Amino acid sequence: MSIKENLAEIKADLPEGVTLVAVSKTKPNEAILEAYEAGQRVFGENKVQDMVQKWEALPKDIEWHMIGHLQRNKVKYMAEFVSLIHGVDSLKLLKEIDKQAQKHNRVIPCLLQMHIAEEDTKFGLDEDDLNALLASSEFKQMKHVKIMGLMGMATFTDNENQVRKEFARLKSLFENLKLQLPEISILSMGMSGDYGIAITEGSTMVRIGSSIFGARNFS
Repeated sequence: MSIKENLAEIKADLPEGVTLVAVSKTKPNEAILEAYEAGQRVFGENKVQDMVQKWEALPKDIEWHMIGHLQRNKVKYMAEFVSLIHGVDSLKLLKEIDKQAQKHNRVIPCLLQMHIAEEDTKFGLDEDDLNALLASSEFKQMKHVKIMGLMGMATFTDNENQVRKEFARLKSLFENLKLQLPEISILSMGMSGDYGIAITEGSTMVRIGSSIFGARNFS
């Protein structure tokens, strides 16, 4: 099936109010343009350098989402254009985003990444970290970042009950956060393998790559 057909099939599956982030990491500009011509406008990259190159070469109405682990020293390269940063996992990183956004007179939308999986390899905040970040005087002084919601990745497992439980936990953290930050609206959870479960558990944004573009190219 073509990228266009894959996109149409996935979009037909998604309930209203769920945003599709097409994960274009490792994919060439031609593949992104094919998705663009089929109406897709939101793309996710996990390497800043790749995202900058694609932003420079591709249509300017594309929304670029940074979905990978982000190093502080890379923020400056994308502060001018990034639409949403999914993986904010520390106060230090948020401070850097705030600083770089200020240079471009922007407010950069961000999601706080929560650690919900049982695997140690996944980045993210735990509940105590989240509360400490929100309570900090530094966070309260930031004028150039806007917290839009939460992001998380479930354990990579065939055990659907475990995945469901982890997503349900993230949804409950999101609902609690909404009491403090009523304006938040994005719960980014669910990828090609588990987005169906994520949506039933309340996801408002899914990150799908291989189901759109085919298997990943690791070269």
